[in-house]
Amino acid sequence: MVQSTLFDEVGESCESLVRPSARAFFSSWLSTPLGCLEIISDGGNVISIDFCDESVPGDPDEKDHAGLIAHEQLSEYFENKRSEFSVPIRLTGTPFQVHVWRTLEEVTYGQTICYSELAERVGVKNGQRAVGMANRQNPVAILVPCHRVIQADGQLCGYAGGLWRKQQLLGLESGQRGLF
Repeated sequence: MVQSTLFDEVGESCESLVRPSARAFFSSWLSTPLGCLEIISDGGNVISIDFCDESVPGDPDEKDHAGLIAHEQLSEYFENKRSEFSVPIRLTGTPFQVHVWRTLEEVTYGQTICYSELAERVGVKNGQRAVGMANRQNPVAILVPCHRVIQADGQLCGYAGGLWRKQQLLGLESGQRGLF
């Protein structure tokens, strides 16, 4: 068990959370209505999904099991045919960051959460800035739904993929038609 002064015990060993394995890495790109997504996996788990400016053709390698699943499920998500993901992911970060990201996975499709509520859920009273910084470092866009975190007054703020993308993702999830 991992122990930290910022949160209680986490059920995974620190070593499995912080150290990447020595596996081969695969990169592929998925064209979406919001631009290209670069998907990086170790074959068994997606380790990174980021928006990129250029659309680079690149289907997953047939050996990239996790990349293939990510492509399929993210395509369905953008077609408004999927609201939950079962893509295997491996989160690499500090124990606190991983705890925040795992908590974000509990925020369901179409819902939002404010920074103060997220801080409460991870057990850090008045920890809005700490969870905000962890949220900002999320390595797996969309699957770990950091776009669902908003300000307490309902305003949108910060998103590594661009605030306009955050607005579009929330619009997609709230059922606004005509966005895609």
